[in-house]
Amino acid sequence: MKNTLVFSKNPVTLVGGGDVGAEDIELALGLAPEMVAADGGAANVLDAGHMPFAVIGDFDSIAPTERARIPQDRQFVIHEQASTDFDKALRSISAPVVLAVGFLGGRVDHQLAAFNVLVRHADRPCILIGVHELVFHIPEKLDLDLAPGDVVSLYPMAPVTGRSSGLEWPIDGLTMAPDGQIGTSNRALGPVSLRMEGPGMLGIVPRSVLRHVMQAIAKTVSVPAAP
Repeated sequence: MKNTLVFSKNPVTLVGGGDVGAEDIELALGLAPEMVAADGGAANVLDAGHMPFAVIGDFDSIAPTERARIPQDRQFVIHEQASTDFDKALRSISAPVVLAVGFLGGRVDHQLAAFNVLVRHADRPCILIGVHELVFHIPEKLDLDLAPGDVVSLYPMAPVTGRSSGLEWPIDGLTMAPDGQIGTSNRALGPVSLRMEGPGMLGIVPRSVLRHVMQAIAKTVSVPAAP
């Protein structure tokens, strides 16, 4: 893929510079063993006792002492200020799915920017891991192995329609939009199937179903070919 800096046939963990819980990195690494840091996220990686496979960003957030600890051939500087470090990193990774920690919590504007990136780079499947929830862009077809009562929030970042089965309140026939109908606090009746008519819908589900969501998203994408 054009502009790919990190290629992997396995899931990748991406660490940002925001709040990272004590178990967040280890949780992600257990499922996605190759680690990349987005600029200042390198500090979180080093503090956790790991060395990132790559650091990607404009390098305005990483301290010189931390940068000196990282081999030069693992540092990828992108000199532009029109995008966030999360954007720079995600668009540069080719993998079946990316598990991202350190991008939720903290400043609301940073979270909104991360949601924007999920939609604009929907071809780079990514799951944001928060304290209680996961946030991800819903592909055209997605089947989730959920339990009755699991919260399933659907938040449109653009006008979008779709169909569902397994939700307490189906979305069939609804036109959803950020300034119109949204779908927060829906609930699963059991396994859930979603069929979207276009891009733009974010899914928000409990953190406890990470493995199921990861497996479901991975089934919707082709194994990336080497650049």
